[in-house]
Formats: sequence, structure tokens, C-alpha cells
Amino acid sequence: MIERYTRPEMGRIWSDQYRFEMWLKVEIAACAAHNRLGVVPDDALEEIKTKAAFEIPRIQELEKTVDHETIAFLTNVAEHVGPAARYIHYGMTSSDKLDTATALQLVAASDLLISGMRELRRSVGELAKKHRRTVMTGRTHGVHAEPVTFGFKLAIWHEELGRQIERLERARETVRVGKVSGAVGTYSHVDPRVEAIVCEELGLKPAPVSNQIIQRDRHAEYLAALANAGATLEKMALEIRGLQRTEIREVEEPFPAGQKGSSSMPHKKNPNLCERICGLARLLRAYAVTGFENVALWHERDISHSSVERVTLSDASILLDYMIHRMNWIIQNLVVYPERMRKNLNASNGLVFSQKVLLLLTRKGMSREDAYRIVQACALRVWDTERNLLDVLKEHAELKSVVSEKELEECFDLEGTLKNIDLIFERLGLV
Repeated sequence: MIERYTRPEMGRIWSDQYRFEMWLKVEIAACAAHNRLGVVPDDALEEIKTKAAFEIPRIQELEKTVDHETIAFLTNVAEHVGPAARYIHYGMTSSDKLDTATALQLVAASDLLISGMRELRRSVGELAKKHRRTVMTGRTHGVHAEPVTFGFKLAIWHEELGRQIERLERARETVRVGKVSGAVGTYSHVDPRVEAIVCEELGLKPAPVSNQIIQRDRHAEYLAALANAGATLEKMALEIRGLQRTEIREVEEPFPAGQKGSSSMPHKKNPNLCERICGLARLLRAYAVTGFENVALWHERDISHSSVERVTLSDASILLDYMIHRMNWIIQNLVVYPERMRKNLNASNGLVFSQKVLLLLTRKGMSREDAYRIVQACALRVWDTERNLLDVLKEHAELKSVVSEKELEECFDLEGTLKNIDLIFERLGLV
């Protein structure tokens, strides 16, 4: 199901073909750097640039014997290049190529994720502006609290998505690092200038210091940023699921013609996509945990991180990309029921205005304790009798000598409760 909606661009970044292309790109860049420093002759560099190639089936065939993917790759490339291949991988270790190429993949993946998040944020912003004055009840602990608007709820998502984009941008910069420093990172067989030249050519920053690998706190930050972004998408999906409950039914995720909700109950319209996003967010968080566990390795390096990253970096990137674009489709096609929102708001019979009454009484000189006691007693009667809170308040003996009926009625002015919604939208730039 996920493959069906995965963007080809993201899938290609994590394909074997693209990975080996990046490996070859790094190796050729290193040869070019050595050429500038007089190590690789001009004719050899030209041979390498012209002839360097690989075939994945051949690499896999060689790997069966050598049990080392880098050696299998270099052997296959050498079969194409000929004698000049002796300059390929000069002074380098496997991770010089692997980690630098992985950085190129992570940067490309980050660009797609950031672009997708920006599109989603625009969609949320447009929907927020559309429903800026669409009144609904706010809920805390799942219970009616005070009035809000649906646009206000979306504005919160819009702002949070902006922070997630910033986190993804920071993570992109953190992983935009390459290394060509040799077996344990001391440049014992490679000139440090090679690393600088290679990274400049590839659009990366040289690692200020590395051992055999680029340090994995960088990759942990990347996975953590993806998990954090996924948590926001889960938050959005969970809210839509909650508002789609039959008893509430204020919004619904899209349900295209021909879709079926249940194999046994034809009436069902389930929030399948939102539930899927919530489930995948858990997987992203699990991948983030493995990223942190990959930070601590033995001495200058072991390869316990390698097998993990072959799964996590690609899967997490693809999963978040899928989640972003599924959520964007949901937002763009979300079904909103303003009348139902208003009906649900009115269902609590004015209880959502209790704080305004409480504050009115304190302004009139009543202690907060007494004011709270009176308003709560009236509210509890409303819960039990389903009468309107305003009517119950008007009947309360202690209130008649403190406030007028008109003053009580003004507490139930919905527009007054939402008087600062426009200010919030202006502050967020949603105008």
C-alpha cells in the first residue's frame, strides 16, 4: 500500500542504482582532487571519467565471493576502467565513500521532505483561513471547554508545521557532511586537501574531525527530526479521527466514490488513512531510537550501525514522504460540517461560557471562591437536567443582588468570546 503512494523521486534516492551512482560520483571526485594535487595523471583521470561504470548484477555476483560490497563495487568498476583503476579509492577507506555518498542521499531526501512539508503547510494555511470564523467547541480531556474556531485549530497545525520544517532544515545541514580521511580518520594516506576539494565539488562540508566514519549523532538527529515531523502528522490525523467519530462528526477524511469501509458493515466510513498515519508515526519513532543506539560504536568504528542504517535511513525517509503526501491529500479534500460544529457547541447548553460568568462575578466584588461555588453549582444542575446555563443562573438567589440579567446575557455572547481570533491570525501571517 505504501509503495502505491510513494513518490518515484524518493524511491529512486534509496534505490541500489542511485546509491552506486553516488558511490561512483564520490570516487571520481576523489580522483579529480588527487589529479589537482599531482597524484593522478591527466590521462588516467580522463580514462576514469570516460570509462567508469558498474552493473548491479555483476557487483552482486562478485560480492558472493568477496563478501564485501565496496570491494565488489571497486572490482566491477575496475573491469570497465582498466589499468587507470589503480588510482580509484587511493588512500581511502570504505566509509570515506559510503558516508559521503550517504550524505548526498540524505540531502536529496531532505530536500524532498522539506518541499512536501511546505506544500502541506500551505494547504493547512489555506484551510485555516477558510474556516477562521467557523465556530466549534474546544475540548479539553475530551469534554467541552470554551468556543474556538476550526480555523484556529488549523492555525496551530500551520505554526507547528513551520517548526517541523525548520527542524528538517537543521537536520539537513547536520548530515550535509562528507569525509575522505582514511582508515581511522588521521589522513595518514590521503592529503586533507582531497577531502576539502571533494566536499566542495559535491556540495558538502568536510567533517571537522572523524575517525573511520562520520559520527552517528548526525544521523540520529536526522531520524529524530523525521520522527518529530511524523508526530505532528499523527497529531493532525488523531484529531481528524476524533472529530470523525459518529457522536461528533464535525469533519471526515475523504471517502471517494467506490471506496468501501467494512467487509461486513456497508454503512461504515472509517478514517483509514488517518489511522494509517498514526500507526506509521510509531514506526518513525522506533527508527529514531535505533539512530540514537547507533551513536556509540567500538573504538574508531565497528559496523553494528551499518546493517541498521540500510533499513532505517531509507525506510524513515520514504515513510515520512508518504505520510506527508497522504496528509496533504486529506487536508485538501477534508469534509467539514460547520452546522454540526455549531450543533455540538450548543449541545452543552451554554456551559462553555461558565468562565465568563465567573470573571463577571469577581469583577462585581465577589470572592473567587464564592463565584466558583455558585457557577459550578449551576453548571452541575445543567449537566443533570440539560437546562440552559443562562436560565439556571438567572434563577439563582445570590446572583440577583450582584448582577443584572442583561449582564449575565452578555456573558453568553459568542462573538465576544472569539474577539481575538483575527489578532491571532494576523500574528501568524494567515491573512
